[in-house]
Amino acid sequence: MRILFLTHSFNSLTQRLFSELRARGHVVSIEFDISDSVAEEAVALFRPELIVAPYLRRAIPASIWSRHVCLVVHPGIVGDRGPSALDWAIQAGEREWGVTVLQANAEMDAGDIWAAETFPMRCAKKSSLYRNEVTESATRAVLAAVERFAAPGFRPLPLARAVARGQLRPLMRQEDRRIDWSTDDTATIVAKINAADGFPGVADSLFGIACNLFDVHAEAQRPAGTAGDIVARRDGALLRLTRDGALWIGHVKRADRAGSFKLPATVAFPRETAALPESAAPLMRDDGQWGELRYREQGQVGFLAFEFYNGAMSTEQCSRLRQAYAFARSRPTRVIVLEGGTDYWSNGIHLNMIEAAGSPADASWDNINAIDDFARDVIETDTHLTVAALCGNAGAGGAFLALAADRVWARAGVILNPHYKNMGNLYGSEYWTYLLPRRVGADRARRIVGNRMPLPAPQALREEMVDACIDAPPAGFAEEVAERASALAQAPDFAARLEAKRARRADDEKTKPLAIYRDEELANMRRNFYGFDPSYHVARFHFVAKSPNSWTPRHLALHRELGWCVPEGAA
Repeated sequence: MRILFLTHSFNSLTQRLFSELRARGHVVSIEFDISDSVAEEAVALFRPELIVAPYLRRAIPASIWSRHVCLVVHPGIVGDRGPSALDWAIQAGEREWGVTVLQANAEMDAGDIWAAETFPMRCAKKSSLYRNEVTESATRAVLAAVERFAAPGFRPLPLARAVARGQLRPLMRQEDRRIDWSTDDTATIVAKINAADGFPGVADSLFGIACNLFDVHAEAQRPAGTAGDIVARRDGALLRLTRDGALWIGHVKRADRAGSFKLPATVAFPRETAALPESAAPLMRDDGQWGELRYREQGQVGFLAFEFYNGAMSTEQCSRLRQAYAFARSRPTRVIVLEGGTDYWSNGIHLNMIEAAGSPADASWDNINAIDDFARDVIETDTHLTVAALCGNAGAGGAFLALAADRVWARAGVILNPHYKNMGNLYGSEYWTYLLPRRVGADRARRIVGNRMPLPAPQALREEMVDACIDAPPAGFAEEVAERASALAQAPDFAARLEAKRARRADDEKTKPLAIYRDEELANMRRNFYGFDPSYHVARFHFVAKSPNSWTPRHLALHRELGWCVPEGAA
């Protein structure tokens, strides 16, 4: 079928649905929801058989839904209506939630039901639930709805006839999220900030300055002090006391500055936090202590997790990651598994930190060199076999960084974006000119980097960019990775595999040293950062500022390609 996506942006859910439907042979085109007239024009050009709205912030105009079947993905259980579905569910402590695919009509979220899925809720950020449970449930529901649409005789269920416990809820406002540090307990505050994570954050204040709070983590040990006190810093976060405990606030957005954007809390308040004690978390620790980096061992396998917010890796984070990796290499293990984070394995350099720097060009240069240093450490590891285990998505430099490992294992639901061009036509580094062709060949490498499209894990396996695609939820993925890594460490031919790795690296180095690959890549990156073409700096600014879309990129809008023609016989 010809399926048109009307969506606010090409977010993680939209990318997943786009990839899944195209893999099933559907012709999918995308139009960003900029205005009614633009959406109407897209419908006229593409003449879709079905319209899907994976992610909208306003209603589809009647001029479209009255003439076409429009399936809207709502992140709520059957009967739930309103724009703050997940926010209310998290803050109310719902134990089960869901996704409903319904047909657009005159009343928001009240159309006929085409499919619905439920999932158990976990204590997590809204953004994390959206990228994992909501995305998986929405994928199943949309695929079912598309099949039902194509099946003759199927009739969706009117909401009035459905057994539903959901209800109409208003937009959640800051008053509904307000924190009282003197009376709210830790669990309540965590739920409020989790329910606002991603957007819009919880309006509060730090050091007497208004700001929005994001990225919260409960802390098991409560230092002495009064509820509301800020008593320590760690990995860019601030430890704030509650009535019955303490929690780490990872990111904030100051409200006293025009054009402010999300930054690590200590970076947003450098002077105010400079005197706070640094409370470093040990790499090997129990689950009660939060930190961005964590290392554990299971038999002859070491697991290094790096849970960086939104997958962004700043210069300082890369430095700490290198130290943690050096520790992992010093251990008497055989295999090191690089776990990344739950939501993202890595998305490369930290654009928000770069934008906040006095010289974004210098900050970009320092950041790309720092991530290159870590990539080189992994590539040159000759004491262990290494595995990049992608439970979450990876993009730009993060997608290529994973290739520094000897094995790349990805969860089936993971989406890779192995390209740089969407960020002002960056050339890219992370030794991609060595790592990617080594895996897939020069011709395929050029095609992958130039494609600018999401690459789902099953396709990445077919392209030989990853070595295994594991169809399991995150918990099951972690278990499967542990079993495979243990088998790798205990394999009778482990010593031979390690020696073969050393020999190949030595041969590759003789053919063309790593330093030359890096110099060539960085020569291009220097032009991106310091040259006459400002496209990288402009694209980074708009990314960080969350500027609204002014048009749909041509590579997504198939119907706007110059050679596009509606197939013969199309309605």
